[in-house]
Amino acid sequence: MNSHFSILPSAIIQYLTSSLNQTEIEEKPLRIFRLPHPRTGFPALFLPLEWLPPSMADSSTLLEIQAVCPPDERSWILGEDIIADGKLFAMTPIDPAFLLLPILQATQAVDGSTAQFRTTDDLFEEAAKKITSPGGPAAQVRDILDFCSLKGTRKALVCLCDMKEISSEIVVYRFSAHKAMEYMRDKVARLQKCPAFDRSRTTIRSLAKDGLLEDGKEDLLQLGRMRACCDLVSQYLSPDIRDQLVDSYDFKKLDTYLNASMEEAITKTGVAPPKVQSKTGSKPVPTDKKRKATAKPSQGVEKLKKVNTTGMAKLSSFFNKA
Repeated sequence: MNSHFSILPSAIIQYLTSSLNQTEIEEKPLRIFRLPHPRTGFPALFLPLEWLPPSMADSSTLLEIQAVCPPDERSWILGEDIIADGKLFAMTPIDPAFLLLPILQATQAVDGSTAQFRTTDDLFEEAAKKITSPGGPAAQVRDILDFCSLKGTRKALVCLCDMKEISSEIVVYRFSAHKAMEYMRDKVARLQKCPAFDRSRTTIRSLAKDGLLEDGKEDLLQLGRMRACCDLVSQYLSPDIRDQLVDSYDFKKLDTYLNASMEEAITKTGVAPPKVQSKTGSKPVPTDKKRKATAKPSQGVEKLKKVNTTGMAKLSSFFNKA
């Protein structure tokens, strides 16, 4: 069995401890889902905590499993054993709405026509068939359907879809691109107010590099912070949704300033001929070609030119065969 190092959330540690003690454990064990990543579409690993006891974690929590790979080859030393795989696994919470968004988009008609309202079972079954490749593994379809059955996913469904209540027991849904965009814009707004965002060294360095932390640029700073928040949220959005999110804001003033700053920086760093002081003022130092063209021969060369070579043997005569 392969060994891996991971930073585990406290809820998982409690679960493992209880498993060893065989207390407070549901019959349904934890299971890792293999789902398409919302930005790239490539398979990624996610761990729902819905089946944990309520005392351990929020039932709507969904964890994304990520591997931090060192730039060079590394190993772990555990006791007397050496583990060749130097990756470190981390688990961080993720909003199920990010994963649900591309699943719901798959149900949209190609010609752009308005889709019909459908029950959740019909909606998710159709999406699973369209997302998975023909003849693909059945486990992939099962993971998508099991993810769609989570309580947290059903809550996110309301944020991304129009809803109609047919009866007390039947509710139908239809994906709404407008509601999805408003939900992402709300995330950007909340991220701007998050204290951790202002403490991020990466964000501060980026804003300072663009000169947005200087006095008198408060309006540009707010636009820069909003753009940075859009970039963070876009890490879990497909390219087309990301472009729509950015286009929903007016960044013209910020783009004009950044383009002008870039042109100014290029002008300042342009290679100009160095100047030297002379009696008549500063003149550019001639280039190598001009220096060679205008350079005067030395006095020794001028004297050799005046030497009488009559009767002297040529240098090539010393290399002729006898």
